[in-house]
Amino acid sequence: MKNKKLDKTADATYRSIARILEEARATAYRAVNSAMVQAYWQIGRIIVEQEQKGRKRADYGKALIAELARRLTENYGKGFTESNLKYMRQFYLTFPIRHALRDELTWTHYRLLLKVEKQDARDFYMLEAAENRWSTRELERQISSLLYERLLMREDGQAARIFKIKSGK
Repeated sequence: MKNKKLDKTADATYRSIARILEEARATAYRAVNSAMVQAYWQIGRIIVEQEQKGRKRADYGKALIAELARRLTENYGKGFTESNLKYMRQFYLTFPIRHALRDELTWTHYRLLLKVEKQDARDFYMLEAAENRWSTRELERQISSLLYERLLMREDGQAARIFKIKSGK
């Protein structure tokens, strides 16, 4: 027969240790994610800077991205396809101020935000996703349902005022 007191102590101790491990994992995940988003921004910046040096930019840029994709995929894996490198370039062009990026958001969040054409709407979705800890599915749902546009159409204009206060615009 097991000692009930030992079982209770072991259960409480296990829960405390499990909580610490879960928090550490979450912290590590956020740190790695933030580092990768920053790296993708920098990769986009380098690609844009190199393309601007080319005389026939369109042809040069296409060849440059194809060659980079080949080399990076060979050395770093499948995350560096031509289309992903184009997203990184677009990421830099869309978010030119690196310090304005939100650490709470993942690369997938930013890929979804790249599809939002209007800067005010994109800024709104970025701020709301970060502050409300939206998953990528939730962000995609809010973008697809045109949340920003619906809030702007409200007669009282309260949503637009709240966003301007939050974003400092």
